[in-house]
Amino acid sequence: IYGGYRAEEIMGAALKQAPALKDQIEVVTKCDIVIDAGRHAGAAVKHYDTSRAHIEASVDASLRLMGLDRIDLLLIHRTDPLMDHHETGRTLDDLVASGKVRSVGVSNFRPWDWSLLQAGMDTRLATNQIEVSLAALDPFTNGDLAHLQQHGVPVMAWSPLGGGRLMDSAGGPQLHDLMTQMADAQGVDNAAIAVAWLLAHPANILPVMGTNTLSRIATLADALKVNMSRQAWYQLYTAALGHEVP
Repeated sequence: IYGGYRAEEIMGAALKQAPALKDQIEVVTKCDIVIDAGRHAGAAVKHYDTSRAHIEASVDASLRLMGLDRIDLLLIHRTDPLMDHHETGRTLDDLVASGKVRSVGVSNFRPWDWSLLQAGMDTRLATNQIEVSLAALDPFTNGDLAHLQQHGVPVMAWSPLGGGRLMDSAGGPQLHDLMTQMADAQGVDNAAIAVAWLLAHPANILPVMGTNTLSRIATLADALKVNMSRQAWYQLYTAALGHEVP
C-alpha cells in the first residue's frame, strides 16, 4: 500500500541496479489493504481483502515488481471482518508450500484474530507487527504482548520512536527530560534509549525503524550499548504513563 503501491516498484528498481543486495537482505511485504490507487485504482471504498484471489494476486505482483523469486515474510496487514480463516489460512499454507513465500505473519492483529487465523493453518504464524513504544503503551496491559510472549512469537514493533514524538517534548516533557538525562549519562541519543527500552522486554520485540536519515540509522545500533535496568525501565514507563503504576 505504501506510496500508493509504488514502494515495491522502487525497491525492485534498486535491486535491479544492485542485484547482490538480494543476498544481504530479507524482504518483508504485506497485503490485504485495498485503496483507490495504483493497481486498485477505481476502488469505491478503502477495504480489506483476505480472499485467496487477492492474496495470490498480491504476492505475484510483489514478486514481479521487486524482481524476486521468493518473499521472506508476508504479512496480512490488517484484520478483515470478512475473513474466512479456512480460506485465508489454506492460501497462506499453499504459498509457503509453493516456495513463493518463506514465512507468513500478521500486522495489527489482536490475540483473538491471531488465534482465529492460526486455527485455519498448518504453518505457524511467524510474527505480529503492532504499534508499541513509549508513546504506545496499551500492548503492555491489553494482552497483546502477553499473548505473543506466551506463544514464543517475536513481536515486530512499528513506530518504535512514536512517529518522532519521542525525539522531542511532543511525547511529554517529563518523559523527554528523563530520556535525555539517561541518554547523556550513557553517551547515546534519545532514540537509542527508546529502542533499548523495547529490547529489554522479554517478549523479543524487534523494532521496525522508519527513518530515512542515514545518520539516524547509523546511531540506532547504540541501543545495544545501553544498560537498561529494571528500575530504569520502570522510570521511563512511569514517565510515559504520567503517573505511578498501581
